[in-house]
Amino acid sequence: MKKIIYITVGCIGLGLGFIGAILPLLPAFPFLLLAAVCFGKSSKKLNDWFVGTKLYKNNLESFRKGQGMTWKTKIKIMVIVTLTMSVGFIMMSNVPIGRIVLVGVWVFHIFIFVFGIKTKKQEQPNHQMFHPYHDICED
Repeated sequence: MKKIIYITVGCIGLGLGFIGAILPLLPAFPFLLLAAVCFGKSSKKLNDWFVGTKLYKNNLESFRKGQGMTWKTKIKIMVIVTLTMSVGFIMMSNVPIGRIVLVGVWVFHIFIFVFGIKTKKQEQPNHQMFHPYHDICED
């Protein structure tokens, strides 16, 4: 029963993560992380498949290997979360305690992303010049 729940939650996380990778309003990272955890706990086959996908490699691989995230990724996630939480903040105009809690969660989120998650350098594309005699001149 536990395995079925993990697989179901993992598939939901994968679906929302996929949508988040396409739509700028929904963050992909937390949902894909949820899918990775659930697939890892439920099925080696599903986990191996998920880890091999481009979606995983582009969004989670470096984070799960402990290498952190690029500033570009961090900023994208922080902006999306800030915009999403702003909507909640505006809608809670008559609930001051709710606004205070929301601001506290937002500050904690920003703090964790800036100081808690390692920042890795942006990967530089390999711009080696093509050398017509590369194969012949190789040492």
